[in-house]
Amino acid sequence: MTKPRVFEKPGGVKDYLPEAVNKLRTIEWNVLACMKSWGYRQIMTPTLEYYDTVGVASSTANEKLFKLLDKRGTTLVLRSEMTAPIARVVASLLKEEALPLRLSHHSNVFRAIEEEAGREAEFFQTGVELVGDGSAEADAEVVALAVACLKAAGVTEFKIALGHIGFLNGLFDSTLDRFPEEQQILKECLLKRDYVGYRHSLGSVPVSDEVKLELERILRLRGGKEVCSHAELMTKDPEALASLRHLCEVWDVLNAYGVSDHVLIDLTMIGNFSYYTGLIFEGYAADLGFPVCSGGRYDNLLELFGRPAAATGFALATNRIMQVALDDPEDAPYRVLIVYNRKQRAEAVQKALELRLKQGYMVETRYTENLTAAENMNVSDDGRYHYDGGIYREIIQFG
Repeated sequence: MTKPRVFEKPGGVKDYLPEAVNKLRTIEWNVLACMKSWGYRQIMTPTLEYYDTVGVASSTANEKLFKLLDKRGTTLVLRSEMTAPIARVVASLLKEEALPLRLSHHSNVFRAIEEEAGREAEFFQTGVELVGDGSAEADAEVVALAVACLKAAGVTEFKIALGHIGFLNGLFDSTLDRFPEEQQILKECLLKRDYVGYRHSLGSVPVSDEVKLELERILRLRGGKEVCSHAELMTKDPEALASLRHLCEVWDVLNAYGVSDHVLIDLTMIGNFSYYTGLIFEGYAADLGFPVCSGGRYDNLLELFGRPAAATGFALATNRIMQVALDDPEDAPYRVLIVYNRKQRAEAVQKALELRLKQGYMVETRYTENLTAAENMNVSDDGRYHYDGGIYREIIQFG
């Protein structure tokens, strides 16, 4: 193995330069403020967790976990998502607090990836968990909050697709009950959005053409509330029908929130079927192929930590949102340069201290004895001052 070069980084990680960090932090602050206004309190958990607790309970596949050993030889993991760590806290440090609990979080998370895939091994998530409420009202609340958070982040064009684990589970169990392996293959295809592979795999299942046609028809079950009515004609399975009724109820609540224009129903969604138990959803921004938001109901997770409770939540992919969020000129700091000489140092420094107390100000000082700002400055068309490679909203000279 060759030694890394001095400027080389591990695959899947990146450096964020000042402008990118400013945008990232602005998105985080705005989103966390939005979550707080809905009653969600922020929580922080460690970067390291035990593999045998949080690692096993995580929705992340085992091969995607970063593992390491402590001094005692116990296997640890870098957190790969925030839901399992928060479930641990809810069942321990917060066990005396009454349910429901509304918690928000923001953290960097880590997942091992194939370097050639171009995916990130470290990325940022900002999200919420609503623990202790199993109702459609709770599901609708987190979806409506996801809409509000995307708007707060500066994303203007997006859609959130709703699905339900129970619909496909019920439909497949009632039509392909003798073919569990084939069910798994079909679900994997839907999880990957591989509709060509789904049709191909469906064609090899030894069932009637009528059943195949029915199962292929689900690929067209996308749209508004009417999709549930169309789906009800395809099955008599109790689980599938109950899932459709739940989705309709969630839709009605979202309509009351006034966000149904941002929402569609997609009954091909399966999510991580070993993790979610009910409603699932993903948010997609215009011109970006990856989801910027994902979440759903996970009613079985808290039981693994000894405090059974219904739960639902979501996470925003903050670094992906950076690619589509509009820049707000008001978010940029008001950057000021104070140029001074030795005689007026005290006055200049005092002025800098005063300006730094103002919200949104970024104040730099520059000592010079022989050069005035005017001699090395030009003004651009937008009225900003360029001085020694820096761009400022205002330059103040002392001396």
